Amino acid sequence: MNIADIMIVIGFITVILIILCLIVGLIYFYFVDRTQKQHPVLRNYPVIGRARYFFENIGPELRQYFFNNDNEGKPFSRNEFQHIVRKSKYKRDVIGFGSQRDFEEEGYYVRNSMFPKLAEEMKMDRETMVKTKRYLLIKEPMFTQRVEKLEDEESSAYLLDEKDTIVIGENCREPFKVRGQIGMSAMSYGSLGERAITALSEGLAIAKGTWMNTGEGGLSEYHLKGGGDIIMQIGPGMFGVRDKEGKFNWGALKEKSEIPQVKAFEVKLAQGAKTRGGHVDAEKVTEEIARIRMVEPFKSIDSPNRFPEFSDYPSLFGFIERVREHSGKPVGMKVVIGSHTEADELAKSIRDTGKGPDFITVDGGEGGTGASYQELTDSVGLPIRSALPLVDNALKKYGLRNTVKIFASGKLSSPDRVAIALAMGADLVNIARGFMITVGCIQTLQCASNICPVGVATTDPKLQKALVISEKKHRTANYVITMRKGLFRIAAAAGLDSPTQFKQEHVVYKDEKGKTWSMDDIYQTMIEPGSEGSANA
Repeated sequence: MNIADIMIVIGFITVILIILCLIVGLIYFYFVDRTQKQHPVLRNYPVIGRARYFFENIGPELRQYFFNNDNEGKPFSRNEFQHIVRKSKYKRDVIGFGSQRDFEEEGYYVRNSMFPKLAEEMKMDRETMVKTKRYLLIKEPMFTQRVEKLEDEESSAYLLDEKDTIVIGENCREPFKVRGQIGMSAMSYGSLGERAITALSEGLAIAKGTWMNTGEGGLSEYHLKGGGDIIMQIGPGMFGVRDKEGKFNWGALKEKSEIPQVKAFEVKLAQGAKTRGGHVDAEKVTEEIARIRMVEPFKSIDSPNRFPEFSDYPSLFGFIERVREHSGKPVGMKVVIGSHTEADELAKSIRDTGKGPDFITVDGGEGGTGASYQELTDSVGLPIRSALPLVDNALKKYGLRNTVKIFASGKLSSPDRVAIALAMGADLVNIARGFMITVGCIQTLQCASNICPVGVATTDPKLQKALVISEKKHRTANYVITMRKGLFRIAAAAGLDSPTQFKQEHVVYKDEKGKTWSMDDIYQTMIEPGSEGSANA
């Protein structure tokens, strides 16, 4: 028997064994499916019925890549996702042939000027430069990966002119001065892994003139890695500033406030995607995260719905005053707005007590989160374009608008959305998911499970290996810089020499019939003539 005959026999036996294994496996699954009591499809259609569950599991991926059109996907469409990627990866965001927006639908538009500003007329910092790395697309074959070259890039930082510096907490011992209007929204270490937080920290520092919010998970060494400005958030669980009994630890607050990078504190009352405290599953709570949050490791963490220290505006403002006095730094509050009455009560209480926040972060219901509940995410709290003008007008009504700054957050991932938010009353804008995409997020919607396949929303060391900090930090910096550049561009189109000049008059609303409405038409009842504080508006 020669070698060829032996190989034929071995191949034949192998095929027979494979067939036998398949037959045995099919028989096994047939009886398992027939006798199980959970799935009626499998009881009636054993083995074959398993195809249903397979396609159900891969349904989101099929819709994302094949069946949804470019503007259908949620929470971010393919178009929205690609705009963010192009800004961060290539430091550019141009489109060809025309817009894919449905102009028959109702929506907001920025009013253009007949005589827009020239580039040299724009008030901006022309001296501060930024060095990053960006990709240059060389070739895009049909069946293989793109051929790209990573090259050094130097450009303007597109910061505000020094005279337009936004000062938060003017009366504090250490005011927070900002030269860029776009920063990172609250994202905790624990919700994101240390590599993602580090890449974001280093990228934001490269971009200059921006900030990162720690989220309610406490201040970690990874937030500090880049050396950029930090807003430390304090949530109802008081992670990072609590004692062993879970009560507020003023000594820990003092310790954090002495870190030069910490420029301000934010008291989180609520978040748009979850009008309650946060949640982290046990598998995400490593020993390091537990140490930073001052909790027990490998146990699920839930923040209460509100701080036990206060239950009304006077006690809330008293707490804020004490934090401000203890730290010497600006203190703000993060809120979700549910009605005009709520915004009015907030502003009136600040005026009546003579106390309150240095800034208010208005978070829209369309905002993101690592883990929340459907009923809260979908139906509790107004979206940002409804909530923002309510707060802005309420502060104007009571003569507070010049002293209380407004941050806005809620899916504001493009320059036009930022411009509209600024026109509606925001001074500054927070972005979260846009920054997640810059460090590799592909919207698998697995943020709550600790199995993020690209290593962003996970603390699993093996999965985090996918995220290369030295590359992703440049994407983060490019995104911020390109967003600021786009913001100046849209301001120029509106006839403004700085994006700090956006006001409600620069935005119009078009209804489904084509009729246009000014913001004054929509919100003129918010500040009635002769009402308290209207003279200061």
